[in-house]
Amino acid sequence: MRLLILGATGATGRHLVDQALAGGHDVTAFVRDQSRFAVTHARLAVAAGDATDARALEGAMNGKHAVLSALGAGNSLRSEIASRAVAAVVPAMQAQGVKRIIYLSSFGVGNTYEQASLVQRVFFRTLLRQIFADKAKGDAMLRASALDWTLVYPTLLTNGPQTGSYRVGERLSMRGMAKISRADVAAFMLAQLSSDEWLRRSAVVST
Repeated sequence: MRLLILGATGATGRHLVDQALAGGHDVTAFVRDQSRFAVTHARLAVAAGDATDARALEGAMNGKHAVLSALGAGNSLRSEIASRAVAAVVPAMQAQGVKRIIYLSSFGVGNTYEQASLVQRVFFRTLLRQIFADKAKGDAMLRASALDWTLVYPTLLTNGPQTGSYRVGERLSMRGMAKISRADVAAFMLAQLSSDEWLRRSAVVST
C-alpha cells in the first residue's frame, strides 16, 4: 500500500515508518522539520509541512491508500494540535478520495476515562486534563466524518520491544498504570490496513 504517516518524527511514528517499510509498503513521512528525520529507504519519501495545513496535507495525500497518524504534542501539557490537525486531515482526505485512517489517540480520552483505574484517573484529570480534552474534540470529528477510521487508545507508552503480546478491546479492565510498547502499538495500527475488524471502531490496547 501507499501510506502517508503523520507524526513520523515522534517516538511511535518512527516505529510506524520502520515497520511499514519492513512490511513492503511505500511510505511518505509527513514531517514539520526534515532535519529531524534521518531515515532513508528506496520506498520512502519525505514531505515537509504543517499537519494543521489542509492544503499541504492534501498534496501529500495524492495517490495514497491510507493515512496513519501518530501526531502528538511532544512534552507539552497544553496543546490543540489534535483538534487542529483532524480539522485539516478530514477535508484533505475527502479532497483526495482517501478513505482509510488509523489514528492514535490516548487511553483516558473521552469515554475511555470510565475504564481507567483510580491511579490512572488521578493522572488524567490533573496533568493531562487540557490535552486530553483537545484529543477528545479531534476524536469526535473523526467519528462524525464519512472516513473509514479506526481510533487507537493505548495505555502508557513505553520504549520496550515489540512483543506481539497485548490485549485489544473496546473495554479492558485496568489495574495501576497499565503500559504498552510503542512498537506493539505501531504493529497493531499497521495490522488494521488488512483487516476490517476495527473499522469505524475504537480499540483500547494494553499489555
